[in-house]
Amino acid sequence: MAANTAKRLEYKGYPLRRKDNLIYYGNMSDKYIIMLQIMDSAPLQDLNLSQRVSVQLQLTDPDLKSRDRVVKKTEKDGLYNAMDVAAVWLDRAIKAN
Repeated sequence: MAANTAKRLEYKGYPLRRKDNLIYYGNMSDKYIIMLQIMDSAPLQDLNLSQRVSVQLQLTDPDLKSRDRVVKKTEKDGLYNAMDVAAVWLDRAIKAN
């Protein structure tokens, strides 16, 4: 499959990008993005399942320091619960602007 025809991974209409234990959710061109950090994982057969996940709603303004970008944060048990909160936070933040 050619690179320009590859389907990018999305969840509820927003793109997902992963780098090691970090998952970025949303468009960098929008005012807000979600950063999910997998804090703990546990093996299950041949997979590692995330257990504790940090969720942060962040501003995408490159002029702000990283700590000043954080608007909201929480920790959730499991990636599903974290993505559920992330989707609501991101959708509300984007639609509020």
